[in-house]
Amino acid sequence: MEDNSFEISSKSRPAIYIIILVIVVFTLVVMAANSVKPGRLSVDRANEQIKGAAFIKTNQAMIGQLSDNWLPNDLFWPTVLLDNMPNFQLGQLEAIRYNVRVLRDNLSRMRTTDKLDPSAEGAFTALSNDPKKWWMPSAESRWRKAYADLETFYQDLASGKSYFYPRADNLVELLNQYASLMGGANTRLIHAPRDINHVLADDQETKGDSQTPGMVDVNIPWQRIDDNFYYAQGIAYALYESFTAIRSDFIDILTKKNSLTLVDKIIQDLERCYFEPIIVFNGDPESIFANHSLNLSGIFNDARQKINSLIVALTQG
Repeated sequence: MEDNSFEISSKSRPAIYIIILVIVVFTLVVMAANSVKPGRLSVDRANEQIKGAAFIKTNQAMIGQLSDNWLPNDLFWPTVLLDNMPNFQLGQLEAIRYNVRVLRDNLSRMRTTDKLDPSAEGAFTALSNDPKKWWMPSAESRWRKAYADLETFYQDLASGKSYFYPRADNLVELLNQYASLMGGANTRLIHAPRDINHVLADDQETKGDSQTPGMVDVNIPWQRIDDNFYYAQGIAYALYESFTAIRSDFIDILTKKNSLTLVDKIIQDLERCYFEPIIVFNGDPESIFANHSLNLSGIFNDARQKINSLIVALTQG
């Protein structure tokens, strides 16, 4: 009997090659489609007479972006190979968490002794879920829960059952949270240069009880340089949208404190953070390649310093 195994094997090879090619093309297409950063939000401003509407709707829209296509917990999809957009989303999520925490603790309460608004509390609790969990419960399901809770808060706000207090002290608390968040992200960015072994900590969390900044050892692996870059960009994106909402909801207090121009400059700086290098380089000062982390850090930290100036203006102005 003639052995046809070699003939059969030879005939099957083109099919195998086609299958491999289809898998590779499919993987590349999926990865490319999910590597596009989100565009600017288009939030309905129809209810600007309701103070807090812009802030709530902006955070809802950003949560909706995350729940529609959350990448950091992907395990069985080609997007598991991505790291830039997942880190961008983690930065965006962190800024949203800060927003909702201040909403729960300050913006929705006249006094700190008042009870927490149940919808604001529910949204914050949902957002506190592990962002890398993919079931029991999945991160996406918790983001959808937070979205629904904020919608309930908005409806209660419109009907007078919930409250939003756009006071200077509440805005100062929110800005302090932003400055802290940006300080931590900026420390990551300035770790990028290869000729630096340690730097001064510039965020409050690393100072401990002492008022003197401590030294932080720097040993950032080269493969994490772009992770830190996109994490900071995610924060900047969320803060840009947040400040746009703040300008609307707090316009009376900002006008009274002569701070509208400063807010506009902060928004401009945060918008400038939204650039896209083809490759995130970590070039030395004498190199022909840019150091994109330090380029972003310069703009990012400028916005942070303006936020500190805004805090002073609101406190003393």
